[in-house]
Amino acid sequence: MRIAMISEHASPLAALGGADAGGQNTHVAELSAAMAGLGHDVRVYTRRDDTDLPAEVGTGDGVTVVHVPAGPAEALTKDELLPHMGVFARWMAGQWLAGDWAPDVVHAHFWMSGLAAVEAARHVDAPVVQTFHALGSVKRRHQGAQDTSPAVRVSAERAICRSVGRVVAQCTDEVAELVRLGVRRSKIIVVPSGVNQRRFTPDGPAVDRTPGLRRLLTVGRLVPRKGFEEIIHALRYVPDAECVIVGGPPAAELAADPYARHLTRLAATAGVADRVRLAGAVPAADMAAWYRSADAVVAAPWYEPFGLTPLEAMACGVPVVATAVGGLTDTVVDGVTGDLVPPRDPRRLGAAMRGLLDDGMRRLAYGAAALDRARQCYHWSRTAARLEAVYRDLRPATRPSEVLAG
Repeated sequence: MRIAMISEHASPLAALGGADAGGQNTHVAELSAAMAGLGHDVRVYTRRDDTDLPAEVGTGDGVTVVHVPAGPAEALTKDELLPHMGVFARWMAGQWLAGDWAPDVVHAHFWMSGLAAVEAARHVDAPVVQTFHALGSVKRRHQGAQDTSPAVRVSAERAICRSVGRVVAQCTDEVAELVRLGVRRSKIIVVPSGVNQRRFTPDGPAVDRTPGLRRLLTVGRLVPRKGFEEIIHALRYVPDAECVIVGGPPAAELAADPYARHLTRLAATAGVADRVRLAGAVPAADMAAWYRSADAVVAAPWYEPFGLTPLEAMACGVPVVATAVGGLTDTVVDGVTGDLVPPRDPRRLGAAMRGLLDDGMRRLAYGAAALDRARQCYHWSRTAARLEAVYRDLRPATRPSEVLAG
C-alpha cells in the first residue's frame, strides 16, 4: 500500500523536547518505520518550517518525509497553523493528482492534520484514518482559560470524526471522550502506541548517578500540564532522593527558558533546590541510558492522551509512579508494574515515590513485570499490524496507485 501520514506540526525528523515536539513526533516516526518494514510505501507530510529544508528527505527506515510549503518557512507554534491548513491540503492534492504517487490510505495525526487530510484525500478517493493524539475537549477541561487552541477546535474534531473512515483511540479513556463527541463506537478502534524495543532495553550503559542519592527521573516537554511542579513539591516527602527532569531546550539554553527558571525558583522555595536537576533536551539515542540510571520514573501529568515516556522506562525494566489519567491507566498496571496516584496531589505522589524507593524487592518485581508488559503488549510491529488491518478494511476497491499505473 501507499500510505500518506499527515503530521502538520510534528515532524518525525524534529529534535524532541521543544514546545511542540514530543510524543507525536516519536509516534509518527516509529509507526511509519514499522509500516515501511511491512513492505508499504510510506510518505510523511509535515510543514516546512525552515528555508534550508529539502523538499523530501529519505530516512534510514525506508520512509520519505515530504516538507509541505504552507505558511512561512519558519518555526510557528501549532496554535498558529490553522490558517495554513487550506494551502497544506491543496498542495498535497495537487501533488497526488499531478505526480506518479497517490495514497491508497491517508492517516492523519492531530486535528489540523485531519482537516488537511480529509480535504486532500477526497481528490484521490482515498480513505482517511484519524488519530488525534489529544482532544480539544480534554485540553479545555483541564486548562480552562489557559487553553490557547483555536476556538473552532472541538467543532472541527467533531466534523473530522464524521468524515473519516476510522478514528484510532490510543487508550480506553479516549474512547469515552470520543463517544461524548458523538462518534459512533463502531467507528472507533483502540490501537496504542508502541515502544522501540531495540533502543529501550534493560541492558546497556547508564548515566552516572549522584553519589549518596537515589534517583527519580521524569521526562517531558517543559509545560505545566506535565506535572513537574507537583513532582518538585512531592520531593519534600522523599529524603535522600534527587529528581532529574529531562526535557525542554538544550541544557545550555535552560537559563533563558521562562518555565525552566520557574521550576528552579520553585525548587528553591520548596527547599529541594540541591536535589532537583534540569538536564534539558537529551538526544533520543541517549534516553535509554537515562532511564537505566533511575530507581524509578515519575510521570505526573494532569492529563495524558497516551504517554510514551513511562512505556520507554518500562521497556528498560524501570518501575513507574504515575498519575491515574488517560493512557497511563492502560500502560501502568497499579501494584504490578508501578503505582498510580491521583493527579495534582503532591502528598500522595510523594508517599508513592518514597514507598517505592524504600522497598527494593518491590522495585525489582515491578521492573520485571514492566519489562514483560512492554515486550508483550507494546511492540511497534504489533501496532503496525493492527493498523495495517484497518487500512486494508477501508481501502477502496480500486486503489489510486492502480489508477495511476494504468
